[in-house]
Amino acid sequence: MKALMKTTKSAKPAEVDKQWHIVDAEGLVVGRAASIIANVLRGKHKVSFTPHVDCGDNVVVINADKIRFTGNKAAKKIYYKHTGYAGGIKGITAAKVLDGRFPERVLEKAVERMIPRGPLGREQMRNLRIFKGTEHPHEAQNPAVLDIGSMNRKNKVGA
Repeated sequence: MKALMKTTKSAKPAEVDKQWHIVDAEGLVVGRAASIIANVLRGKHKVSFTPHVDCGDNVVVINADKIRFTGNKAAKKIYYKHTGYAGGIKGITAAKVLDGRFPERVLEKAVERMIPRGPLGREQMRNLRIFKGTEHPHEAQNPAVLDIGSMNRKNKVGA
């Protein structure tokens, strides 16, 4: 009698089927939306997930300026950067970033910090497109709607 072979199928880059998803971030909680988007970018929602291959999908996020924080995080959460000079650490609150010129950076940083660091992570982050308004140039790809707000009642603020 032949023994059952237990082998794991590893996806190759040529075999990966990439799809497009669109997310409306209006009223969504930052961390919850970022974790779902990061999983889609990595491809962990697919059966053929392979950790060392970019098998994730492309994600387009619209209304990134209307994303929300829960509690008092908008006023208390601080994003730090360093100028490179001694004592040159600068901080800005999340509320100021959302009201500023590039509010999409809040969601971009949240997703970026949930993706592995390295060449593969940078390649997966290139599949994320974030826009602060409702218009985007990716209509030709026919993105499927990824409704994060309906997955769990806690994913939306005030729902």
